[in-house]
Amino acid sequence: MSKPICDFVREYSKSEPSRFHMPGHKGKDFLGFEELDITEIDGADNLFAPDGIIAESEKNASEAFGSKTFYSAGGSTLCIQAMLHLLSLHAFEEGKEPYVLAARNAHKAFLNACALLGIKIKWLFPKNASTYHSCRVTAEEIENELENDGKITAVYLTSPDYLGNTADIESVSEVCKKRGVTLAVDNAHGAYLKFLPQSRHPVDLGADICCDSAHKTLPVVTGGAYLHIAKSAPKIFMERAVSSLSLFGSSSPSYLILQSLDAMNDRFGLFKKELETFLPEVEIFKEKLREHGFSVLQSEVLKITLETKSFGYTGEKLSEILEKDGVFPEFYDPDYLVLMLSPYNKKEDFEKLSGLLFALEKRPPILKKAPPLPKPKTVLTPREAIFKKSEVLPVQNCVGRICASAAISCPPAIPLVVCGERIDESVVDSFLYYGIKECAVTSE
Repeated sequence: MSKPICDFVREYSKSEPSRFHMPGHKGKDFLGFEELDITEIDGADNLFAPDGIIAESEKNASEAFGSKTFYSAGGSTLCIQAMLHLLSLHAFEEGKEPYVLAARNAHKAFLNACALLGIKIKWLFPKNASTYHSCRVTAEEIENELENDGKITAVYLTSPDYLGNTADIESVSEVCKKRGVTLAVDNAHGAYLKFLPQSRHPVDLGADICCDSAHKTLPVVTGGAYLHIAKSAPKIFMERAVSSLSLFGSSSPSYLILQSLDAMNDRFGLFKKELETFLPEVEIFKEKLREHGFSVLQSEVLKITLETKSFGYTGEKLSEILEKDGVFPEFYDPDYLVLMLSPYNKKEDFEKLSGLLFALEKRPPILKKAPPLPKPKTVLTPREAIFKKSEVLPVQNCVGRICASAAISCPPAIPLVVCGERIDESVVDSFLYYGIKECAVTSE
């Protein structure tokens, strides 16, 4: 595919221009990337009014994903904000108040956007939650909620989650279409799903709209993301997507990020081949870990999720051991350690990782478990709680108070408590277990 953004910037840089425009480094070499860092000069197009090289590049991305695809230089956070604005516009268009049924493991960007936009949320908790990381909800549970509450205008899922679990988007999509509600998916951790031998991307499984963090699983610079709109989505999604993105996005998006997204268009075919070769190697490595005695959870293919206590270590301790020798995981807590993989992990990476893990002595299992997942009661709307006067207190002093922090937990995960919910003893127990020391609180 063509790379119009990359080509424009490189030609501009080679012309040795006198840069009487932003940014202030003027293309001089301070960190090494400055000559490729430009702004919306003539010919460079405008991310939120594209009709030139950005429009051409987004068209290339749309062809690759089989959807109408828009770029974000503000990560999936910007895309989530735009998705929720579009869900609101669609609800208003149908004469309804926006009311979203959301699996509880939503990123805090979801909650913040709902608070700013005044969207009502109905949380869907997992029936048998053993950890705050995963929210395994079924199509049947969603259908029951839609049947019992006819005011719901959209369903919102986060899949994959941090431990690598994926939702049955195909079945949920069928339910949503039958009930006449839109389905939005936070696919931040799953951009690569499009390029599996058989696509498992949310748009291909029936979602109306979704976001991908390109930088999480594709060779794209941090902050690069996609907003995808299915061809069958409500017409207003396509009409208002750019204005919804511009409502929250910076008027000075990074052209370094845009070039990275543009360059990816030319790599999709190669990436798919690299992924196909890489995946069997990952499965072999996971099996070796199991043979050594590690508990490796079932997960989407580009994550290795270790339940560490069965091997006698907390996730925190195992991370400390790895990091001491230069191996850095994506995530850890008392119970789990998560490694995110890519075809661009070198053979040496796996040799170093396996050398460290296989050298560990298996210890007696740690029996201490996480406390039950709290289900705090809602007292105020998120919007009310965020804008009320608040104070930060030690968590032991928060019982009975109302949370004023957007969400307390590592996203995307099930928040231990969200703004507007009352903190009780079960919430404090979870705070202490996960090492959370302070919380912003307000009163009724």
